[in-house]
Amino acid sequence: MKLVTRAQLGWPASAAPSQASTKGVKVHYEGTAVSTRLLTDHDACIAEWKAIRKSHLANKVENYSDVAYNYAACPHGYLLEGRGIGKRTGANGNQPLNIAHYAIVGLVGSEGLTEPTDAMLSAIRDGIDLLRKHGAGNEIKGHRDGYATACPGGRLYAWVQKGAPRPGNTASDDTGASSTYTVKRGDTLTAIASAHNTTVAALVKLNSLKNPNELDVGQKLKISTSTASTPPKAAAHVPFPGASWFTTGRRSPIVLAMRKRLIAVGCNRYQSSKDPDVIGSGDKASYEAWQRKCGYSGAAAKWPPGKTTWDKLQVPK
Repeated sequence: MKLVTRAQLGWPASAAPSQASTKGVKVHYEGTAVSTRLLTDHDACIAEWKAIRKSHLANKVENYSDVAYNYAACPHGYLLEGRGIGKRTGANGNQPLNIAHYAIVGLVGSEGLTEPTDAMLSAIRDGIDLLRKHGAGNEIKGHRDGYATACPGGRLYAWVQKGAPRPGNTASDDTGASSTYTVKRGDTLTAIASAHNTTVAALVKLNSLKNPNELDVGQKLKISTSTASTPPKAAAHVPFPGASWFTTGRRSPIVLAMRKRLIAVGCNRYQSSKDPDVIGSGDKASYEAWQRKCGYSGAAAKWPPGKTTWDKLQVPK
């Protein structure tokens, strides 16, 4: 299970009411347009989850005490903590329904990103199993069960009706067990590989693809479960040998070059800087975003730069 906790999100303990047990878990989707960028950028998943919480806290009509869901699941297979274990949900429609089931939302919607990846389904299942270990009963339902709504959408609800199984094996060959994925309009092999924690090379080999740049809508692709269900283990964080150069507030000749590269790779977390040659909080936040984008998490993604991520950033000397 790949869990992102409230602490890692920078959130305080949930103020939601406590509830030690339920009949089970209800599955949700966002019900609005969700950007397909989430398929290739895990930072976008985190931003989406934080935006959901912000919108819930700003909703004066519902008067939420926290983000409504116990957990969320992203296309990369991460389970994102919301209210968490032992907290009553605010997502199921009314108080009796909230008392009856905990709630997990898949980060898919009615437009844009509408199809959950196998990794997302596995993460939702991780959340269900985790909640079952802490008081949830065996029921698995959709939001629409007991409440007039289209949520959790056709694809997720069909999966729920099957009992929310983990994506199973449908074929095997000399490369190992595999599941299948149906190509949708706009898909690229790179995006599919990223969403399923595998590589383009592995997909090309497993599916005997002659041209990885040519995919047909409706085409079935085998996804190796040995890589899809078990993401590559992140390398240990090795501090950059010149880490002392990156002390906050210290003047450094390579700061400007580093900032240009961080902005170029989409990790701009800068707001303002009075002295462009001095390391500041914007540099730390931007570089930590880069380390997360490289697959690190928790303490391994924290400042200072690691050698592997620094080399990969390719800052001009």
